[in-house]
Amino acid sequence: MIIYLHLQQSCNYFIFAIKLQTLRRMHGKAVKYLEEKGIKPSVQRIAIMEYLLSHRTHPTVDMIFNDLSPSYPTLSKTTVYNTLKLFVENGVALRLDVDDKEAHYDGDTTTQAHFYCLGCGKILDIYSNVVTTDNIPELQGLDILETRVYFKGYCNQCKDAELRTAVVSD
Repeated sequence: MIIYLHLQQSCNYFIFAIKLQTLRRMHGKAVKYLEEKGIKPSVQRIAIMEYLLSHRTHPTVDMIFNDLSPSYPTLSKTTVYNTLKLFVENGVALRLDVDDKEAHYDGDTTTQAHFYCLGCGKILDIYSNVVTTDNIPELQGLDILETRVYFKGYCNQCKDAELRTAVVSD
């Protein structure tokens, strides 16, 4: 009996090693990115990381879960939440609290600002030197660990829709 369990454990490890090699070939960028940040890759973590890297829509936990659960039936919403929390803690993803209702996540951790449309809820990345703290004298010498800049307003589509609605109602 003990020998069978030992063999079973060895087989499971061997199967896991084969799966990890396959995952590295199929999902190399996500696996490499996680490993560089000290996060042990798992099937769910790789899927969530790939989702963040390929969907630049700043998704919520619900969006990620709803999109991935058909392909990963063992995935739970709790797993998505905990994985995103781990990603944020390890600098693999950003948590955006720009929306008052729920958190959004971004796989792009470079320095950037975000624009939140109050009309449609779309979040856009803004890459600009406005985000840097180098040109603010009051911040010189401080040890800044994080910078978050959010702009809120209406995107061009929502602004145009409001103008059209205002003209029609007049």
